[in-house]
Formats: sequence, C-alpha cells, structure tokens
Amino acid sequence: MNMDLDKPAGILVKTTLIDFPGHVAGLFFLTGCNLQCPYCYNKALVIPETYEIENQMFISLNQLFAHLEKRKNVLSGLVISGGEPLLNPNLPVIIRKARETGYLIKLDTNGTCPDKLQELMLDPELIPDYIAMDFKTSPDKYSLLLKDSKNFITEEVSEKLKKTIKLISRLPSDHREFRTVLVPGLVNTNDIQTISQYLPEDSQWFLAQFQNNDCLDPAYNNISGYSQTEAENLLKTARTRIPGAKIR
Repeated sequence: MNMDLDKPAGILVKTTLIDFPGHVAGLFFLTGCNLQCPYCYNKALVIPETYEIENQMFISLNQLFAHLEKRKNVLSGLVISGGEPLLNPNLPVIIRKARETGYLIKLDTNGTCPDKLQELMLDPELIPDYIAMDFKTSPDKYSLLLKDSKNFITEEVSEKLKKTIKLISRLPSDHREFRTVLVPGLVNTNDIQTISQYLPEDSQWFLAQFQNNDCLDPAYNNISGYSQTEAENLLKTARTRIPGAKIR
C-alpha cells in the first residue's frame, strides 16, 4: 500500500511516564473511530473531517519516525491510541518502523475490532507487547456510543468484545489491562457487574473518574462525575469478581 508519509496522520505526545507501565514512552494518537462516545475529548481524532487538520497539532509519519529515532536512547516504548487505531491503515507501518528502531509497542483499543486485532496478533512482527482495552459499559448500552445505531444488535457487540478479550488474554496478565470510565448515566453498579463477567479474574481493571471537560456532546460538560464515595462503591462491586480492580 502506497502511503504519503508526509501527510498529517496523528497527534504526538513526545514523552509520557504513565501510559505504558514500566516504560518511558511516546504516545501517538491516530485519527478515525467507529464510536462517538459523548464524553470523548479527542474530537479532532474521532471526527477529523470536521476539523482543519493542517491547523491542528497533527504531524506526519515521517515526523513521528524522526522523533522516535532521535529519542530512542531515552524512550523504550510507543503507545498507539486513537480514535480506534485498529481502523487506521497506518497502524502496521508505525508498528514495523517503531520495532525496527527498538521500541516496545502498546496498543489502545475499544474492543470492537477483534478481526483486525487477530491479524496483528498472528503476525510476529506486529503483535503488540501490551494491550489496553476500553470496556465502555454494558453491551446493550453501546447503542448510545455508535455513530449509526440503526442496525445495532447487542449480541453482535457482545461477541466482538468477548473475542477481543479472548485475544488479549493470550498475553501475560501484566501485559494487558482493561479500563472503564465512570460516566454517570452510562456506567452504574449493574454495568460494572456486567463488565466484570466478561473479564478474566486475573485482570488489571482500572476505573477512571469522568472528566466533564470539552466533551464531544456538549451536554456532558454539565454532568458531574461520581463522588469519591460513589466511585469507591463501584470499585467494591468490581472487586467482587476482579480482585485487582483499581481506581486510576
């Protein structure tokens, strides 16, 4: 596939100490997503067609590769996020080039593209070293997150999430994690119980407080997150089946 390596492709965070456990890493956000979570703050990535990409902080793949080369004695990992990076045709190119430069790869995914993840995991050159999956809410609520929910079928979403989790679970438990943002109205006690039934018991499962700042749906800017006590109660529910669950 011919690609324009000088075309704006994503947003680079040059250095992160928190996104790749155990590693100082770079973080690259790729454009495009099959979800439109109303609380998402990466609007320019989810719906880039509505933004003038050239006027944003987007860089090209050649710029990314130059950064990785320059910082290879400082950075040991590259986190590839989005959007949904599995939908982006640049993903294999980035993984191969980063690996050639000596980087470990962490992939962030929303769990709805198991077939594309399987393609990566069957290729020794492309399999990520660490995978983080965002499990948004109960499968029957994913209709609230989809761009087009006309043909939404809960069972289809459920099976995709199950397949992705099965694939991720091939990695050692400390090389994978699951994440859920505690969004009032989208994630409650019943949803936490439902999600827990999908996850391996040895999972690293991180619950994150919702931040009502610059959300894709402006109405969510007016929603207050759970109190500390409410969040801790949700954590207790999570730990009834996943002892390693934590609030991040």
